[in-house]
Amino acid sequence: MLYGLAELPFPLVITTNYDRLLENALGKAGKLPRVAGYTPSLEATTDHRNPAANSPIVFKIHGDIARPETIVITDEDYIQFVLRMSSKEPFDPVPLSLKFYLTDWTTLFVGYSLLDYNLRLLFKTLRWKIDPAIMPDMYSVDCHPDPLIVSVWHEQRRYVKFIAEDVWAFVPKLYKLVLGKELTP
Repeated sequence: MLYGLAELPFPLVITTNYDRLLENALGKAGKLPRVAGYTPSLEATTDHRNPAANSPIVFKIHGDIARPETIVITDEDYIQFVLRMSSKEPFDPVPLSLKFYLTDWTTLFVGYSLLDYNLRLLFKTLRWKIDPAIMPDMYSVDCHPDPLIVSVWHEQRRYVKFIAEDVWAFVPKLYKLVLGKELTP
């Protein structure tokens, strides 16, 4: 599924994976990914500009295995992550351009659960000043979305539209719809 997603023309990908599997899949698809990621220390955040389908920006929101000190895995790491979310430019852990794209572009979340409070925190911090009338659509592919999350995030606040489908079924359908061909193993 990762190789199928890598072939799709996404200019920006946010991942919680620490590994290099996504970058490798993008390279195999003939793309030149530009990688940036979260850091727990107060340092300027790498901010790549002009994401494009052939040179997508990959933002590793929970760190990168190439920099073990950046990995968010323990409760203390998550606390530090939440604290860093209030840092100001240029030290904000989420690059300014990424915030712009997330407030302006339709967003698709694949393989995430909105039970993850980090993801909900990110939504709120990135979109809390946006007029709901002009907020871009967000979709979450989740085989079994939590009923309470659906009630709050979809039915009440209208933040996210849920696609209740298994990723293994959804990605081939999306692949065919976008590229006009079957996803082959």
